[in-house]
Amino acid sequence: MEDGSLPELPSADFFAFESLLGQKERDKLAELRNFLAAEIAPYAGDWWNKAEFPAHILPKLAALGLSTPAKRGYSNLFAGLVIAEMTRVDTSIATFFLVHHDLFVQALYDFGSEDQKRRLLADASNLRITGAFALTEPSHGSDVAGGMETRARRISSATGEADDGGDAWVLNGAKRWIGNGTFCDYLLVWALDEADGSVRGFIVDATLPGVTRTRIENKIALRTVQNADILLADVRVAEADRFGSVSSFEDTKELLRGSRIMVAWQAVGQQLAAFDVARQYAVERRQFGRPLAQFQLIQQQLVTMLGNAVASMGMMAGLARLQDDGAADMPQVALAKSYLSSRMRETVAMGRSILGGNGIVTDYRMAKIFSDAEAIYTYEGSFEINTLIAGRAITGVSAIA
Repeated sequence: MEDGSLPELPSADFFAFESLLGQKERDKLAELRNFLAAEIAPYAGDWWNKAEFPAHILPKLAALGLSTPAKRGYSNLFAGLVIAEMTRVDTSIATFFLVHHDLFVQALYDFGSEDQKRRLLADASNLRITGAFALTEPSHGSDVAGGMETRARRISSATGEADDGGDAWVLNGAKRWIGNGTFCDYLLVWALDEADGSVRGFIVDATLPGVTRTRIENKIALRTVQNADILLADVRVAEADRFGSVSSFEDTKELLRGSRIMVAWQAVGQQLAAFDVARQYAVERRQFGRPLAQFQLIQQQLVTMLGNAVASMGMMAGLARLQDDGAADMPQVALAKSYLSSRMRETVAMGRSILGGNGIVTDYRMAKIFSDAEAIYTYEGSFEINTLIAGRAITGVSAIA
């Protein structure tokens, strides 16, 4: 199948949400699309098949100047569409981008001391160094806030425990599913303080003694993303590398809410990709002597896919407006992540069905889109957990233990 476009047909942005952007933002989005078409689209399938991360593209990706767009004067709608467009071409690259920029770089902005920002922020924003967000654990995903097992113990030169003349911390524990974890320069590690049970955040040099990183193999989704198991065994971290303003998960609420929004935008991008591929296939593929698109059931499925994508974009455009007003709360974000995940699953399943047998091989993009959707359905709060967060908000009763 040729990866051509069909300019004579309407865009998957059927209600023209992109027109809400200013001209500068539309031009920047066009620049991003050109980059993705030239540097990512021709190679993404091969990277996915080989489970290899294309580190060589990072300087070119950095040159786009899209790190934390809101910090650069762009709107929240634009920031979301950036992630959607990246996902539309390759979910794995979009996931790398949001883990690094929307979690690692954003955390430096939100929690970093002036010294930490001076040392790391410019290099991180320009991808001269890369970061990962080490929160999830082998036995704790959605319940990690209440069940975290990784521990931090403060040591002091005054007691003779620290031999470097200053206070430090010792970290012990394990983290799992850490995106970018195999190759990143720094890990943002979250742990419970042994002294009082409070949450602490640390900027951990990934090469420190006691840090072991192992790639998670045999994935069926996001194969280009290098997820890692992280083992922390008596890792000594300087007090200067602790986020001094963090003492509870409540402190990280805004950061985690923002990353959940971006994953919801990924669900938009997945649906745009599925529609693009399915429509082109249906128009070009001939069965029983006529184009597949001429069959009524195929048109019905394509319209359902488009409707799901448009409804999802509309919800996220509304959420971006709330963000602009500083009014987007976690239940609203949870509803978006839950609803969009469900619509995405339906959309990509229909797209895979339209391609028939060709929908299960990665020679055709749909198999990769279909598989990657399962990761989006699960991370940044599973469908079920986000549903129950929204349910708690509308009933006043918690169904989460």
